[in-house]
Amino acid sequence: MTSAGLISDALGRIRETVADTLYGLTAEQLTYRIDADANTIAWLIWHLTRVQDDHVAAAFGVPQVWTDGGWAARFGLPPGSTDTGYGHNRVQVAAVSEACAAAELLGDYHDAVYEQSVKLVSGITDADLDQVVDTSWRPPVTLGVRLISVLNDDAQHAGQAAFVRGIVLRAS
Repeated sequence: MTSAGLISDALGRIRETVADTLYGLTAEQLTYRIDADANTIAWLIWHLTRVQDDHVAAAFGVPQVWTDGGWAARFGLPPGSTDTGYGHNRVQVAAVSEACAAAELLGDYHDAVYEQSVKLVSGITDADLDQVVDTSWRPPVTLGVRLISVLNDDAQHAGQAAFVRGIVLRAS
C-alpha cells in the first residue's frame, strides 16, 4: 500500500464511523448533551469535519469546501472560514449544535470534505510528506505531520460521537 492509499483508507474509515454515528438520529438526539458543558454528536461531527476541511485545504493550498460549497449558509452559520470549533464554549457549542441538527445535511458536508480530501491526497508520494506546509509552528509542520494530526483528531472525535450515540440510544 502507498502512503496515499494508507491516508485515503484512514479517511474512509472515519467517514464510515461518521455515517454510522449519524444514521437514523433525530435532531433531539444529535443535540443531546451528557451534561451542560458536554459536546453534542452534531457539534463533534461538525468540528471534526471542519478541522479536516480547514487543515487539508490549507496544506494543499486550495479553498475549503466550507466556503466554496456554501456550507455555512446551508447551516445558517457565519460564513467565516476560520471557525473550526476549537476553543468553543458551551454557548457556541449549543449554537453550532442547533444549526447542525440535521443528520443528512451534516453527513453531506462530511462527504463533500471527504471527497476533496481523498482527491487531494490520492496523488501524494512519500517524498511529498516531508514538504513543509505550515511555518507558523516550531518546528515547521510537514504535510505528513499535518495529515496524521487531522487523522488523529478526526478519529478521536468520531469515537466520541459514537460513544455519545450509544448513551443517547440507551437513554431512549
